[in-house]
Amino acid sequence: MIRNMLRYVSRRKSIKSLAVLGIGFPLLIGSSLALAHHSFAMFDQVKELTLKGTVVSFAWGNPHVYLRLESKGQAGPAIQYLFEGGSVNMLSRYGWKPSSVKFGDTVTVIYHPLRNGDPGGALKSVQTPTGQVLKTW
Repeated sequence: MIRNMLRYVSRRKSIKSLAVLGIGFPLLIGSSLALAHHSFAMFDQVKELTLKGTVVSFAWGNPHVYLRLESKGQAGPAIQYLFEGGSVNMLSRYGWKPSSVKFGDTVTVIYHPLRNGDPGGALKSVQTPTGQVLKTW
């Protein structure tokens, strides 16, 4: 009788352990993935700026799409701006394709600038040379 009770208690402990692992492990992994993603606090989301420039590069990949433009300053040399967009999945839903913008295209972007004043920001929309407006959010 005592032996059966010990087996029962032992089995209950292993079932509880498996249940804790089965629930706890996915929660732990999910929370670490959420922490790995950065915030958009580095962008001033109150300001919206517009810039016309020439596409230097367009990186279509996850976790975010990047667009580098070169724009001529008013009296100075050309400046390169780096813009961060959403994920490939999200932009595809808004009509983006890997060929939406190409090297040498002249585009107009609306963006939220970087808070530190560096040239670039978070893309809000891009107007292609054909006049198509591609949104990002």
